[in-house]
Amino acid sequence: MKKYILLSSFAVAVLFFMSACGSKEESVPAESSAAQMPATSAPAGGGAASVKDDDSKPNVVKVASASKDHTTLVAAVKAADLVDVLAQSGPYTVFAPTNAAFDLLPKGTVEGLLKPEKKADLQNILQYHVTTSMYSESMFRDGLKLGMANGGSVVITKKDGKLMVNDANIVGNVAASNGIIYVIDKVLLPLAK
Repeated sequence: MKKYILLSSFAVAVLFFMSACGSKEESVPAESSAAQMPATSAPAGGGAASVKDDDSKPNVVKVASASKDHTTLVAAVKAADLVDVLAQSGPYTVFAPTNAAFDLLPKGTVEGLLKPEKKADLQNILQYHVTTSMYSESMFRDGLKLGMANGGSVVITKKDGKLMVNDANIVGNVAASNGIIYVIDKVLLPLAK
C-alpha cells in the first residue's frame, strides 16, 4: 500500500512538473550552451535580461548597465546581441573595460564595430572578455591562463599586489548574481583567427 501511495504521489508530481514546463512563455534552444556563449536575440516577449526583479542581486548585465563608466561596453553588448546570454545563470567572469579604455582604441574603432556588418567581429572581441567560470580574486595566481568564451585565452599576472589580465590592469571588481565583473583599464583584443 505504501509503495502504491509513493508511486501515485510521484506520478502526480511528474504530471504537475510536465504541465508547468509545458508553458510556451519562453524556451531556450537545445543547442544553446553557456560554454559556447552563443549570440542570440531576445525571443518574442523578452529573454532573460527582460525579467523584472528588483529584489535579487543584479546579474552582470544589470551591474554593468548601472555603471556610468561602462556605457560603451553596454552599448557594444546590445549591438552584439549578447545581453540575454550574459543575463543567464552563468557563472561568468567578465573583464569589463571602462569607457576610458574604449577611448584608447584608434579613432573610429568603436563606431566601426557597432555597425551591423561588424557584428561577428564585435561578438568575438566581447566574448574574449568573458570566461564561463567564476574566478574570485583569491583564485588568481601569476601566470594563470584562462580560456575565454571566444575560444582564445588570457593570462593573469599577479605581482606586488598588482593584478593584470594580459596588458590591462584590473582596477576593481563587483560581484553579481551570475558571476563577477573585473573592471579593467584596456580593451582586450583577441589574436586574429
